[in-house]
Amino acid sequence: MALRNIRIYGDPILRKKSKPVEVVNDRIKILIKDMFQTMYYEDGVGLAAPQVGILKRVVVVDIGEGPIALINPEIISKEGSYIDTEGCLSLPEKQGEVERPQHIKVKALNEEGKEINFDAEDLFARAICHEVDHLDGILFTDKVIPEEE
Repeated sequence: MALRNIRIYGDPILRKKSKPVEVVNDRIKILIKDMFQTMYYEDGVGLAAPQVGILKRVVVVDIGEGPIALINPEIISKEGSYIDTEGCLSLPEKQGEVERPQHIKVKALNEEGKEINFDAEDLFARAICHEVDHLDGILFTDKVIPEEE
């Protein structure tokens, strides 16, 4: 396992769309381990592969309830909404209020390449939505609710 360099805002890779993972092989498994190590080192709750310079549809999330790796994640449905403050390891020292779904249904592959389906709510749903956005070149700052003057 190794720490990976986090790409910072302004790096063009953060605005590119990631490619699906065709085969869950040892390289993908090493990437996932490195992403977890990097996320924990940086005190994050989620990390997407583009943030470490890899344009593959891989994200890792741990909101304090245990780590989960998602390969080729898809948000199947969204319900409700709530607004909360978000930040991002690729945009250090920036925060903003973002509206996200309260509840989502997710389909993805796990680290063994098996399809998983699950529900996520609140912070878990927010973290997954934030990381899936990274896979499409979208940053949370694109969705920040403007402050009223």
